Amino acid sequence: MSRTSNHYTGFIGMDVSKDSIVIHDSRTGYCGEISNSPAALRGFLRSLADKSNSLAICEATGGHEQLLLESLDHAGIPAHRADARKVKAFIRSYGIRAKTDTIDAKALAQYGRERSATLPLWQAPDAAQSELKAMVARRKELVCTRTAEKNRLKAPATTQRVQESCKRMLDLINREIVDLQNAIEKLVKTHDQLRERHAVLSSVTGIGSVLATSLIANMPELGHLSRRQAASLAGVAPHPRQSGKQQAYRRTSGGRPEVKEALFIAALVAVRRGPTFKSFYQRLIDNGKKNHRRSDRPHAQSHHYFKRKTQRPLYARTNELMTVWGRDVPIVRSCRAKGCAWCSGLSDEGDRAWHR
Repeated sequence: MSRTSNHYTGFIGMDVSKDSIVIHDSRTGYCGEISNSPAALRGFLRSLADKSNSLAICEATGGHEQLLLESLDHAGIPAHRADARKVKAFIRSYGIRAKTDTIDAKALAQYGRERSATLPLWQAPDAAQSELKAMVARRKELVCTRTAEKNRLKAPATTQRVQESCKRMLDLINREIVDLQNAIEKLVKTHDQLRERHAVLSSVTGIGSVLATSLIANMPELGHLSRRQAASLAGVAPHPRQSGKQQAYRRTSGGRPEVKEALFIAALVAVRRGPTFKSFYQRLIDNGKKNHRRSDRPHAQSHHYFKRKTQRPLYARTNELMTVWGRDVPIVRSCRAKGCAWCSGLSDEGDRAWHR
């Protein structure tokens, strides 16, 4: 998503499901249902008048909205893909308790009308980026399946025949994971921007090849955001909890779980093998960062803070790379220390930023 505009005269709410789309056009008052298929979408979009001054709004529905967004883009109709949680809160703010596809379509149109000035427009993603994201997601699914098969293999009541079946499945899954990883590496090497981003991320302590590709696939915005925005998107930003005189502990919430999981691994490796990070982590604990509820788990609050610290060099280095590519992205300071190489946007002695 990018650019915004507020010069629309019509708003089209589109509630998407697997097989159908319920549509409400605020300009004509039309409300109806069409099939979620290329032919039906082409027919409906051809019938619309004043397409450039219309804004279509749909929710993210696990990928079922992709065909609609591509059709809207091909027809030249601006579109916004809304966060379902925001739309749900918007509907409830009107006191509406009922839930139907027609109500949702009308609410989406009203949501676009009231917030069009600030809504970012959907843009078709880069083909290589989409391919990388799909392969990284598939690889993660296979890794989870492999873990489940390993657990079944170790189950105490498993028979010999079941064990042999589990072993055959593990062999197949391992081959698929290797093939996918080779395809991912080949894609990264043949795409200039992916290759450069991978090299930058891999240069940070705790970030290996698999982790770097996961971050590139699941957080392509890295380098386009401020460090606070990046931390919030990654799910490692502490959100305040204050009411009156009460000042509760700030907790992390939201964000992308895939990125948060990846940063956890990076932080765990860095705190064990990086002397600078290790001393910083110990200092957090000594300063009284709150422990996890379970005594056998790591210090949760200090580890969240440390994940945010690990993310800062990723943000600074990717920002510098975007500047090299000619993007209009400023180098934002990642710490307040004077003379810090990465905070000043220099390319040498970048590790000096990590001690802040």
